[in-house]
Amino acid sequence: MHHSRPDYLTSTEDSPELQRINFFCRKSWKVIFSSFLKLVDKPGEMRLIQNMTTIAECPSPEYSVPNRVIKMAVIGGSGVGKTALVVRFLTRRFIGDYERNAGNLYSREVQVDSEQVTIQVQDTPGMEMTDNGVSLPDHVTCSIQWADAVVLVYSVTDRRSFDLIDQLHQLVVRVGGANMPPVILLANKADLLHLRRVDSQQGPLLAGTLGCSFYEVSASEDYSQVHQAFHRLCCQLAKQPPPPVSNSSSSSHQNTASAATEKRRSPLIPRPKSPNMQDLKRRFKQALSAKVRTVTSV
Repeated sequence: MHHSRPDYLTSTEDSPELQRINFFCRKSWKVIFSSFLKLVDKPGEMRLIQNMTTIAECPSPEYSVPNRVIKMAVIGGSGVGKTALVVRFLTRRFIGDYERNAGNLYSREVQVDSEQVTIQVQDTPGMEMTDNGVSLPDHVTCSIQWADAVVLVYSVTDRRSFDLIDQLHQLVVRVGGANMPPVILLANKADLLHLRRVDSQQGPLLAGTLGCSFYEVSASEDYSQVHQAFHRLCCQLAKQPPPPVSNSSSSSHQNTASAATEKRRSPLIPRPKSPNMQDLKRRFKQALSAKVRTVTSV
């Protein structure tokens, strides 16, 4: 018995049904990527910790001595590619389509000068110029206070984002005060030559005025450029003495280290798994299957 193919599969143009399927597929991909970031829980892999509205330290794995933590905040105008830069640095991957930036905190363990450190990168919502100055969410100020270093980002295709940098640097100076964190300036989207609105010499001149390092990069085209900029900043921070800890924190770390030693001595007690991983995986599969059913029923 011969079955004819549906019209939307044989048509040369996208029918409304096929357009809806494509829409649901795109939405499903975003759900898959977001869920993937939340599920990854392995050393050396990027982890999405939480939303920036409640900034906190990345919890150290139980029964292990915590690594040194290097904290960076990425700040810039809307649409300059801050999230793409962060994900590119931490995963080597470039993903060109993101939901509107809600300000996520990412973490990954890396080797810096032969030392294992935990890098936490705070992505922040884009700043906007208004008649009254810069539109600044309160938690961006908290991010600057929290960070060991600040990465200022503009796009070479957006003149307004470049003009915004000086005001953002003034904000970092004002919030940081005597303990102002190191700052680097990144010019993103260097591959879009036909759309360039900021001359290639203006970035280095501005960085010289602000007293910070400058890098012109392309998050989409060249991972090595992005890695070099962030890695040099990490090396600079790693050479600085770690911040002092209170007596209670020191005692807690000593107890944690002692517990880790005792656990390693006992082969009968396995390394515990994260208690939420199985539940997260189950919910991820449910969400994925629900999306598949929705697409199928269209």
